Parts: sequence; structure tokens; C-alpha cells
Amino acid sequence: MTALRFDPPTLPPGAEALREEVRRFLADERAKGTWSPRGDFGTHPDTAFSRLVGQQGWIGMTWPRQYGGHERSGLERYVVTEELLVSGAPITAHWIADRQSGPLILRVGTEAQKQRFLPAIARGEIFFCIGMSEPDSGSDLVSIRTKGTKVEGGWRITGRKVWTSNAHICDYAITLVRTGPQEPDRHSGLSQFILDLKAPGVEIRPIRNLAGHHDFNEMILDDVFLADDMLVGQPGDGWKQVTSELAFERSGPERFLSTYRLLAALVDRGGTAPDDRVAEATGRFVAHMWALRGMSLSIAGMLQAGETPNLEAACVKDLGNAFERAIPETARLVAPSAMPVAGANDPFETIQAEAVLNAPSITLRGGTREILRGIIARGLGLR
Repeated sequence: MTALRFDPPTLPPGAEALREEVRRFLADERAKGTWSPRGDFGTHPDTAFSRLVGQQGWIGMTWPRQYGGHERSGLERYVVTEELLVSGAPITAHWIADRQSGPLILRVGTEAQKQRFLPAIARGEIFFCIGMSEPDSGSDLVSIRTKGTKVEGGWRITGRKVWTSNAHICDYAITLVRTGPQEPDRHSGLSQFILDLKAPGVEIRPIRNLAGHHDFNEMILDDVFLADDMLVGQPGDGWKQVTSELAFERSGPERFLSTYRLLAALVDRGGTAPDDRVAEATGRFVAHMWALRGMSLSIAGMLQAGETPNLEAACVKDLGNAFERAIPETARLVAPSAMPVAGANDPFETIQAEAVLNAPSITLRGGTREILRGIIARGLGLR
């Protein structure tokens, strides 16, 4: 049986100074009216704000300087990420490229791909999304049907992708495609491509969430031509590459801080002398959040050391999603009523309503609970 590891990490020297730097930047830009707090990191993309973050050197922080990066540690990136998330900053536009697409290209992309895409990502000038899930596959990526056929000079891609976050504002999508048979096992024959979302044959249709926001999309790929130089890695290596990304996708603080602003608002609503129900609920949530943060930081340390802690990352996402969804449900039950103020919106009610409407999507992104628990069970030798 594989043992779970969550070694306690140590933040590098200068981490707290960096944290203060991020806080000053956010305060200054908010004072200018550049941004306002959002309820969920996955909503309300703001490409202009992402460019400001890029100018600060906070996109591609760990990448080599020759590709536009800043050669800082993964734990420094963690500090920046944490501050951006708890403030509710609109970081969605550059999120996928910074967290997954850039590291994938850096790891298995060609030199030409690194030179072409990474510096522009780090400047916050181009944005990526992920084309994985499909209508009849859900999170079971092995069963995808989007097909790539080899032709002279490239590939013809046909199929459909769903739940593609922010495809309508992104430039490219790292897209998982079946390019070969499912032999010798069902994980064979998958490949990843850099899909230009403005290429002929690409159609993007909105999927609105319960809040009425347009974050998700359906992508229709109708005989889209992709040149050979848009293949990422080797043909047939798609599954290996996808699974190597999962620790990045599932372990970060975004997996337990999506409803942080509601927890903070609940503390404010409880005041300096909260009743027993609010005190018990907030105390329990803060303790859980601190434990999740320790687990997530531990994985950040392992990723920095070049390890692939997919099992531990699945645990963080499963526990983190349950935590994120429990906050709006509990807050609704225990929050004391406030005296209404004529002509003014109640900040707590506004944040709570947004959290409730966004909560169902929390478990979809990065793999459903069923997929995660299957990974954990296999990792522990239980199935």
C-alpha cells in the first residue's frame, strides 16, 4: 500500500516580504478602480488585470528567464497565488496558462513552442484553456471521442469538448485528442495539441452557469487543421502528459479558497462576540482550512523537488471541494440576521448568493469526486 506523504514545508526567506508586496499592489490597484473583489477565482476573467499581474513578474514565476520566466521558487509562487485568491482578484484569464499549459510546454514542448508561447504567457498577453471533457465522457478522459487524423503537414481534428472554462476569451486550448488505437491498453493513442481557437472549423458556444455567468463553453471542432508543430510532446503520450499535470491542477489553494470571502464575511457578520453557532462553525472551518493549507503547501514543496504527488493532490481536491461547498450551506444556516439598510445591498447576502450559485461547479473542475476517490483508492491499493 502506498503511504500518503504530507511533509511540512518551510517557506523561503523573503516570502513574507513578497506577501506584503502583493498586498500593496492589490490595494493600490483597487484604489485606482482597476479591479474589485470577485466571489470565485473561476469567474469574471479580466485580461487587463492579468496583464498587470504579468508586469509584476507574477506569471511564469518559476520558469527560466530565457522563456520569459523569473526563476523563483514554487513556494514563492504559492504565496502570490494565495494572496490573489483570498483578495478575490480577477485572475481567471491567465490562470490555466500559468498553472498548467505553460509548465506542460516547458516540460515536453519543442524549443520553438517554448520561444513562441511562454514569454507571451508570462507577460499576460495570451491565454490558454483546456479541452479535455466531452459530452459522453465527462471526467473519464480515456473514453474521449475527439479524433485526430494524420494528413500531410499536420492533423485534422474533429469532435466536441464541453465545460471548457473561458474558451471565449482565450487564444489557445491544450486539447486532448485520440490519434491512435486503444492498444495495448485503453490509455494508449491519446495526444495533446495546441489548438488555435480562432482557426477555421472551431466554434465556441456558451454554457451559462446557475448565476447566469458565461464561464463554461462547448467547443465544436469540425475538421480543424493543426500543423505538426502544434503537437505537444510525442504522438500517443497524451495520457502520460495529462496525468502529470494533475498534481498542479488539483493541489493548489484554489481548491479550498473559492468560498473564502464568504467565510470572512461570516466572521464579520458574527462580530466580536459571535453566538455559539457562528463561533463553532467558523472555528471548525478555520481549523479545516489550516489543515488543507498545510497539505497543499506540502505538495507545492514536492512539485518543486520534481516529484509527481498525484495521489496527495487528489486528496487535497476531494477534501477541499467538500470544504468549499460546506461553507455556503453552513453560513446560510448559522449567520445572524442583519438590520436592513434602506437603499443598500447587504454585502454578506451578496457574497453568499454568489457562493451558493457557483458551488455546483466547484466539484466539476479538475475531476469529479467519483474520479478522485477512484484515484485515491487505487493509490492506496484498495481497488
